[in-house]
Amino acid sequence: ARLPLDHPTSALSGGQKQRLALAGILAMRPGLILLDEPTANLDPAGVLEVRDAVGRCLDKTGATLVVVEHRVSVWKDLVDRVVVLQPGPANASAVLLDGPPDQVLAEAREMLIGAGVWVPGYLPDTRRRTSAGSGDLLLAAENLAVSRGRPRRRGFRTIPPVPVQEGVTAQVRAGRALTVTGPNGAGKSTFALTLAGLLAPVRGKVSAAVDLSLGAGIDPFRWKANQLISRIGTVFQEPEHQFVTGRVLDELMFGPRHLGHGEERVDDLLERLRLTHLVDANPYTLSGGEKRRLSVATVLAAHPKVLVLDEPTFGQDANTWAELASFLSELLDAGTAVVSVTHDQEFSAVLGGTELHLGPAAIGG
Repeated sequence: ARLPLDHPTSALSGGQKQRLALAGILAMRPGLILLDEPTANLDPAGVLEVRDAVGRCLDKTGATLVVVEHRVSVWKDLVDRVVVLQPGPANASAVLLDGPPDQVLAEAREMLIGAGVWVPGYLPDTRRRTSAGSGDLLLAAENLAVSRGRPRRRGFRTIPPVPVQEGVTAQVRAGRALTVTGPNGAGKSTFALTLAGLLAPVRGKVSAAVDLSLGAGIDPFRWKANQLISRIGTVFQEPEHQFVTGRVLDELMFGPRHLGHGEERVDDLLERLRLTHLVDANPYTLSGGEKRRLSVATVLAAHPKVLVLDEPTFGQDANTWAELASFLSELLDAGTAVVSVTHDQEFSAVLGGTELHLGPAAIGG
């Protein structure tokens, strides 16, 4: 939906904010356009809109374009060179390959695949889960209306916020994946946070089954913090919003320590999510992809029965994407429920399960 020009930017979704930031840059008609993962949180239609808008700007202004991107295929036809960087010591060359797109992607295809580059037409060989039974019901959303706004007082009346989505019904079952899809601004993240007990519904209800609540009560929104994180683990769209320490290892140990759990899973999480070499780093200094994997690891360290993940594959190369998808598949096999808000169709196909598609949101929520 097109938004009015006086729509508050604080009410935009992550993908809408991303497009607004790009629009502001293009409107200034700069001579150099530098984009860092510009389509990472966009729906498929939004990806094409952004690419085409950048292309039109280049045609009109003759600007130079530099794009930092894992997925090369989107930008291949707009660029003249592909430069592939490699990690290494400061005194070594960081440039692995540099040349015309078709030449680099054809001649070094196998090398690039091995390095984790999303070469056009390549998809990691990851086992796709098949539906196996329905699983025990853990969470249910009934006729849910959701919003990030707060109720307002007018005299003696309380006026509820305008919902961005309403009438949403869904079930979360043990060992099953639920994928939440829809266009940018549809309220997917707001729905996920409400389902996870972090936002109160405008209308309708979220109910936890006895196997999940374990005496904490039926309404997750009323649970205490330690009750919530040990039952429902949530990965926010912006990883920085959930970091609470200044060291990767401390971040991973924070949950188990406060819940009185053992820390034996920490080493395994560091290894599986490729974070071992970063144990002493400050979480806020990590790359976007590393922050995402750390945010997933910190949630898993608390052993929740339900995972709610907002754009879990953001910023991942093909290798770390495959590792993350395989790890989550194993958790599903072990009985964990996984709810994913994502535009990544390949990721959804690997996890299987049920898709919940949310249509365009109401303006004003």
